[in-house]
Amino acid sequence: MTRPDMFIVHVRDARESARFYGGLFAMEPAFESPRFITFELGGGVQLALWSGAAENLTGPRTAEVCLTLDGAPASVDARYEEWTAKGVTIVEEPRDAVFGRTFVAADPDGNLIRVAPND
Repeated sequence: MTRPDMFIVHVRDARESARFYGGLFAMEPAFESPRFITFELGGGVQLALWSGAAENLTGPRTAEVCLTLDGAPASVDARYEEWTAKGVTIVEEPRDAVFGRTFVAADPDGNLIRVAPND
């Protein structure tokens, strides 16, 4: 079976975004080039930050990176407090959705990062 194994986030500056994501998720890059940086997420899946294609993209961005946490709703609220203390931009305050407690942050390029409960 063929499955996706890399999720690409388009950014203006790959190195700046790698510092943001690396600090946010306590990760080190697995591969680095001037405009393309990857992080290993486990199970052969990678998160890639690419600054080489952003100028060629025309449509609206609709995807989110999602971090799921055990121990919700308390863990979601605690992560919200942690990230706001770091100065992370919050675009949706914590709320209860049909799937549980959640909030949405944004990276420096406006890409969305959702925090939600682990099912």
